[in-house]
Formats: sequence, C-alpha cells, structure tokens
Amino acid sequence: MPYTYRDSGPRAPPVPQSARATHSTGQTYKELKLECQQKGKLFEDCDFPANDSSLFYSEKPPVPFVWKRPGFWQHNEWLDIVIDDRLPTFKDRLVFLHSADHNEFWSALLEKAYAKLNGSYEALKGGSTIEAMEDFTGGVGEMYEVKKAPENLFEILEKALKRGSMVGCSIDISSAAETEARTPYGLIKGHAYSVTGVDEVNYQGRKVKLIRVRNPWGQVEWNGAWSDNSPEWRSVSPAEKKRLCQTALDDGEFWMKFDDFQSHFDKVEICNLTPDALEDNAVHKWEVTVHQGSWVRGATAGGCRNFIETFWTNPQIKLQLTEKDDGQDECTFIAALMQKDRRRLKKVGAEMLTIGYAIYESPSKDEHLTKDFFRYHPSKARSKTYINLREVSDRFHLPPGDYVIIPTTFEPHQEADFSLRIFSEKKAVTKELDGNVNIDLPELPEPTAPQQETEEEKQFRTLFQQIAGEDMEISAEELQYILNAVLKKTNNIKFKKICLLSCRNIISLMDSSGNGKLEFNEFKIFWDKLKKWIGIFLHFDSDRSGTMSSYELRLALKAAGFQLNNYLLQLMVLRYSDDQYQVEFDDFLNCLIRLENASRVFQALSVKNRDSITLNISEFINLTMNI
Repeated sequence: MPYTYRDSGPRAPPVPQSARATHSTGQTYKELKLECQQKGKLFEDCDFPANDSSLFYSEKPPVPFVWKRPGFWQHNEWLDIVIDDRLPTFKDRLVFLHSADHNEFWSALLEKAYAKLNGSYEALKGGSTIEAMEDFTGGVGEMYEVKKAPENLFEILEKALKRGSMVGCSIDISSAAETEARTPYGLIKGHAYSVTGVDEVNYQGRKVKLIRVRNPWGQVEWNGAWSDNSPEWRSVSPAEKKRLCQTALDDGEFWMKFDDFQSHFDKVEICNLTPDALEDNAVHKWEVTVHQGSWVRGATAGGCRNFIETFWTNPQIKLQLTEKDDGQDECTFIAALMQKDRRRLKKVGAEMLTIGYAIYESPSKDEHLTKDFFRYHPSKARSKTYINLREVSDRFHLPPGDYVIIPTTFEPHQEADFSLRIFSEKKAVTKELDGNVNIDLPELPEPTAPQQETEEEKQFRTLFQQIAGEDMEISAEELQYILNAVLKKTNNIKFKKICLLSCRNIISLMDSSGNGKLEFNEFKIFWDKLKKWIGIFLHFDSDRSGTMSSYELRLALKAAGFQLNNYLLQLMVLRYSDDQYQVEFDDFLNCLIRLENASRVFQALSVKNRDSITLNISEFINLTMNI
C-alpha cells in the first residue's frame, strides 16, 4: 500500500467546529439532514450500509441480525461522522453496546458511529481505554504502572486534574476468571475506575495525601481507611470535609489514602485534553503542536537505531524548548507518536506496527541530520519501549535547548502514516528538518573554442562528426549510441545502458534551438555535467554493483545541487527505484535531468511572470514530474 508524504509542518490544534465532513457525498450532517427533511424520508447511510459488511470483515455473523430503527476526533482532526439510526438486533434486543433501559439508544448510536469510523464493528475488538478516550476527546494518553510510576505521581495527577484531564485506574487480572471479582476491600478487579480528585487533608497535626476514585456502577466502594464511614473522618474538621465534598453516600465515589491506592491499583491512564476540548475558564492548559508524516519504504522508512544505515532517513522534527517550567530548571513535555488508520486497514491484513522514537540534542544547523551524526552521538531521551500499540507516549523533563525527535518503526521498510503530538507545559516550537526545497544550479558555461579543446573533447568532435554529418546535430537515437559507446569503455562504472527516454530528456534539457536535436557545443556542456553526476553515483554505489540504495538518494541529489523535502524525495523514490529499494544509473540520470529541467523552467517563468506565478518550486516540480 503506497503511502505518500503529508505536509508535516506544525499546525494549530483543530477544533470540533471545523470538523471535516467524511460522508462520500461531501455533505455535512446539517446538509444531509436538510436533504432528508426536504424529501420527507429517513436517512439511510450508503457509506455504512445495514448489512453484514458493516458488522464483520473476516467472518460471518453467528446469528441472523436484523437492523432496526429506534422510535468524533481521529488522528488529530475532528471528523463529522454521519450515521442513520438502524441498529443490529437479535430477537428484538441490541446485539452490541446497550443501556440497562431498553428504550435508551444513545450509547448504541455512538458505538455505531465509532464502528463506521473504523470500518466495521469487528474492527473495534481489542484496544485500550485510553485509545477510546483519545478518539472521543482529541486528547493525548499516558499510561503508568503504579508500582513503577515516578516518585511525583501524585503531583502528575494533581496537575492533570487541574488541566481537566480524564484519569482512569484499574486493577490487573491474572485470568479471565478474575474479571469483575471483588477484593476484601470492596474493589473490583479488571474494572475501569475514574479518578476525580487528589488533595491533602490535615489529620492529627500532619498532612495526608488522598485520592478520590469513582466506580461507574454508582455503587460498590472501597471499605478501607478514609472510605465514606471510616473513623479517620472524625478527626477532620467540618470545614475540611466540606472543602473535600466528603459525603457518606453509596454513590460509587470514595476517598482513599494515596499510599493505599498505590498498593491496591496497578494502572493509571491519563488523557490530557487539548485546549479546544477544555472550558474557556480552565486555569491550566497544555501548549500543543502537531506534525503529520509518513514512513515510505525506500525513502523515509528507515527503522530504529539498530539499523544505522537507514535510521537517519526517517522524518526528523526539531523541538525548541525555550521556557523552563514554573519553579523548575527543566522543561516538561509529552511526546505522543500515533500510527494512523490501522484498525480501518485490518480488513486488508494490516496489523499494528511496532513503533517508538528517539530524542537527540540538536546541532546548530537546521538541516536533515546524516548517518555520521547518529553514529557518534547518543540519544538524550527515547520512548520507554518499541511496542505494537496505536500510540506510544512518554513524559520527559529536559533542559531548555534544541532537540531533534526521530519517529520510527522498529523494522525498516514498513509503511504507515503517523501523527506526532507534543504537549508542553510552556510554549515549544517545532518544525520539520529538511522541509524546504533548495536548488543550486550553476549557470550554463559558454562553449569552448575549437582551438582550446582538450584531447577528450577533440575525440568527441571526431565521433560526433561521423554520426551527425555536416549539420553537426544529433537526434535522441544518435545520442543514445554515442553515450553507450563511450560509457562502455569506462571501467569504473557498471550499468546496463542509457535508455532512449533519458536521451530525449537530455535533449529537452540542453536543446537551446528547440529543434529536438543536440549541437556539439551543447553536448560538450552536458558531458561535463554527466562526468560530475557519474562521480556522485560512484560515491554512493559503494559496492560497485551499478546500483545505489534509494535511502542514499537524498544525499546524492543534494550533492548534485538538489535539496528536496520529504514529499518530493518520496515521489523520486516511488518513480525511480525498484522493489529492492535500488536505483540504477540510468534512473539516477533521468531523475537528475528532469529535476534540473523543471527547476530551470520554473526559474525562467518566475523571472518572466513575477505577478502571475502562484506555484512554489516544490509544487512546480511535483507537477512536471507527473507529466
């Protein structure tokens, strides 16, 4: 499945009001609703039909479902998901998510929208609480194993709740038989609790850290110290109880000592919300920046640091941390790397890739870091592990400075689109390295006078005359003969042959008269250029096989005067490399000729039509390379 580069520059976090319409008609919810009202009929969703294809992608329904009518954010953008109200049932009961009240359907409709977003109900199998929280809020998730959590977990939770974050916790199970099992202290194993508050209370002359937890059942509570009716509350003043909203109701919500929480619970999940998802009067908000990108095999899918030959080709995002946290010497940020659309692609056999990232201290130059940098510089930080989850996120504390984040798959050559989000305490600046296109083309030299020609040029003149005749002009077919005859005698380069298409492109580049032929002086100028390009190719064809790795194409093109962004580089790789990520000399030559031709045409048009050129150089090259 070919992935193409997406513009990965930093962008403002999206807001729900700007949700992108996803219906195949291009209509928004309001437009579809108005159309149904005008036609006087109920909506039927052609994109997610009421049949088996919307239920399962790899199996048949176990029973005959009947679809009846009762009487969201993903990958860093808000999506407007439009569904009809037909729901799968069996014997007049909802098959999947349902409420205790059989006449309540909001949860089943919400589930249907989520299933449509991911392609089918079956695609919703597995996953985690945090994945759903992210999709419904646009937030970024963190997961802590309580027994291994940092010492300041209490402060992390306190800050998270002040920012309006959603916080959940749970107790692990060792087998399916333990699911929903109750402990002697009134806690439920394998159950999703929410954390609703943390605070400190004055108790017998000292401060005690407390945490407030809620059971979504609305009943069954903790019965240990600091539970609703425990004796500890008798030593707390009425004013303190009121401040903590402490009540003795069987409502599922209870306080417990933070030390006890750490002893009894195993996991804490935090969904940090973006500013657009919070109330305007929220006191503490994260600063958020987002980058969209792609790993494309042969170009930007370099794998992890274990694969040093290709690791440097991965997308590189520069992170500038300029402000310290309040009262601290370091800067806090969360880096969250998400692989996109993997649930939707399950039906075509795609699985979650193993992903992670590394963070390096950045040198002063704003350019794509090369292999040698990573060979001799260790990372300053990295994701805890490479794992096959939809998203990998970790919290870091680094001194102010410039850093480079390298998002990768574990293995090279694995393709996916990704989103990298940075949540920081203070404003951080991010940008992709090598995101600009720079073309450094020398002026075409004046032809050498016959009396000043080198011995090599004199030999070429003789050969040229024999083939061209009196007019001293050659066609593409004749140029092909000359180049292959000369290059075959060159011992230091191994190649099959220069193809006719390359020769036509050469004439298109060098032909100043426009007659479709090449004069001798034009050929001499091109020959000097060709010798330089041969030298570049040989430098990157280290094993003298006649091919170079497509992962080296970025540096080879830069040596020839073409610095491309990831988007154009991926186009070049898709067009000029083979299925083994190798580029032959003729393909390399054709690539350079077309790049130079497009660049010179763009420069000429820019000078001639300063007021009418609306394409930038990257867009123009993209256009001409696809003609």
